[in-house]
Amino acid sequence: MKPAPLVLCADDFALAPGVSRAIADLIARGRLTATGCMTVSPFWRDHARMLDGLDERADIGLHLTLTDHAPLSPMPLFAPQGRFPSNGRLILAALVGRLDRAGIASEIAAEIERQIDAFEEARGRPPAFIDGHHHVHQLPVVRDAVIDAFQRRIARPGGEAPQGEPRGYLRVCCEPRSAILSRAVAPVRAAIIDALGRPFARKVRERGIPCNDSFRGVRSFSAKEDVAEIFARFVTGGGEHPLAMCHPGIVDDELRGLDPVTNVREAEYAYLASYAFGELLASRNLRLARFEPGDAR
Repeated sequence: MKPAPLVLCADDFALAPGVSRAIADLIARGRLTATGCMTVSPFWRDHARMLDGLDERADIGLHLTLTDHAPLSPMPLFAPQGRFPSNGRLILAALVGRLDRAGIASEIAAEIERQIDAFEEARGRPPAFIDGHHHVHQLPVVRDAVIDAFQRRIARPGGEAPQGEPRGYLRVCCEPRSAILSRAVAPVRAAIIDALGRPFARKVRERGIPCNDSFRGVRSFSAKEDVAEIFARFVTGGGEHPLAMCHPGIVDDELRGLDPVTNVREAEYAYLASYAFGELLASRNLRLARFEPGDAR
């Protein structure tokens, strides 16, 4: 039987030097097939060069960032202190309708455009996909701006694309609740992300935008989690076009100062580079693949 495809996407490229080096190395080894780039990072322009020559091996997209970091230009209403809100504050603001207030939605839409611009300026091409740091791309107001920007700037007119290339896609963060429960990895967190993502997924599919039809990779980032065990669960599940996210990296001083997730990134990096991960894929009859033309909608 032909091996089934799985898109394995590393989030947070350009967050810190060690994260970018680990991701670029795993792409070169054939152990990742996508990565989302944080173009708000001061490291982005230099780190983008690490991806030169890797476009045939992986989809390289935009990891839209609207939490915890600084915007690319002033956003006096959304980020009045020059820094995006925390993830919790942004979710609350979105759910109670604060992002609908005059001016805030337009600031968010303009920042999305700037982050796409920064990607194109460094790489000379549009991102292959858009997803979100802390899954912000699926929140109310943000999701409509993401869909609009995607359709104008990434999707090719009429769905045409060079032979062998996808015309772009969006990550949806939904998974059947039965799959979340049976996987039993951070099920509450996964269920919350799924619930927040369902309206976005519905809009994406209504517009015929290519997207994954299964989403895995939500974890607690606890040192107690066994990396081999949770990845064995992440590669298991339904869907014809599954996507699993991951967060490999090498810990350095920059990462320690920017993000609470540190040592578990090194554990992921070591496992994904290992012979054991290759054996796991073979035992499940899986192949790591880019998002392919004609995939799920």
